[in-house]
Amino acid sequence: MGIALGGLALGVLIGPPFGGLMYEFVGKTAPFLMLSALALGDGLLQLMILQPGVVRQETEPPSLRALVTDPYIIVAAGAITFANVGIAMLEPSLPIWMADTMEARRWQQGVAFLPASICYLIGTNLFGPLGHKMGRWLAACSGLVIIGICLILIPMARKLEHLIIPNAGLGFAIGMVDSSMMPELGFLVDIRHAAVYGSVYAIGDTAFCLGYAVGPAFSGALVNSIGFEWMLVIIAILNFGYAPFLLLLRSPPARDEKQSLIISDKSSVRYVSYQNEEDE
Repeated sequence: MGIALGGLALGVLIGPPFGGLMYEFVGKTAPFLMLSALALGDGLLQLMILQPGVVRQETEPPSLRALVTDPYIIVAAGAITFANVGIAMLEPSLPIWMADTMEARRWQQGVAFLPASICYLIGTNLFGPLGHKMGRWLAACSGLVIIGICLILIPMARKLEHLIIPNAGLGFAIGMVDSSMMPELGFLVDIRHAAVYGSVYAIGDTAFCLGYAVGPAFSGALVNSIGFEWMLVIIAILNFGYAPFLLLLRSPPARDEKQSLIISDKSSVRYVSYQNEEDE
């Protein structure tokens, strides 16, 4: 999951520095032409290499209504939304703020997001396995707190160099949340519904896209009404306030039938172990 989200990082977060550099030094149409060529090449590679077969699932998939009304799935999906809404609000507003306060050039406005891209890539790959060991709820909870701190630090920057640490911390913390909560969604479906994952990962992707839809839609109005600094403070407070909800994911209850199956499986393992000891 960390590797998959690393690819997402390269696509979503490297866009601003890529677009800024290409616009400044090559031309306005250059980034779009290059992306068109890359998309065409990727599509051809998929046609040649990826030939997945359809596997029929014997298990009845859970209904979408059952998943979206599950409070534990909603908590995990909400963490993904809150983690990404901050960077989504920064993408349209940070370049304008940099131009006003730092007189930053276009390539500098794009490069400011590069630390977030690199550290998101590191965070997703690191906390894929590490989140499983330390507890995914704890990794995501810590990530939301770090996101809030970094959002508060960003308006304090007065030079491009001052943005490196808060943007790097922001990208790393978003990676902590995403790489922890996406597998957590699969785990919740396993223990509370049925082991069919299409719908629950659709909910996870929707939560991710919701953050990137809400951010740009409201950032302009918020900057005009309360200012860039207060906008980030409010988003930071929302992240701080949401973090305690992840305690619900510390030991989510299994569905009764699932719990009985787990107990019976453990009993079978103990019985087999006991029989082996007697045979020896």
